[in-house]
Amino acid sequence: MALKIRLARGGAKKRPYYRIVLADERSPRDGRFIEKLGSYDPMLPKDSENRVQLDVERIQHWISNGAQPTDRVLRFLDAAGVLKRAPRNNPKKAEMGDKAKQRLEEKRQAAEDAAAAAAEASAE
Repeated sequence: MALKIRLARGGAKKRPYYRIVLADERSPRDGRFIEKLGSYDPMLPKDSENRVQLDVERIQHWISNGAQPTDRVLRFLDAAGVLKRAPRNNPKKAEMGDKAKQRLEEKRQAAEDAAAAAAEASAE
């Protein structure tokens, strides 16, 4: 049984509140969980001490028993100094798609053609 430390959403519509829970990875997001390990309230200011609350001792226990945190929970654990999150690098993130490159090339070609036509008209 693979265990995940993840967020389970609660709260009302447009007023999210999350519990940090330990759950079987096959169970639904807001469904059955094994243990509540903390909470996250994104509606509080970022500098509020109650925004993220963690039961660090229990989290360390479950990690030592093989539980894997999700990306978002790993950010919280890194900020709390429990685990180290490896920096990610995606050099292709800012690269344009094929269609955008094609449109840019067509626009450049049209500008060159217009400049050549203007130069030809002024030469006459």
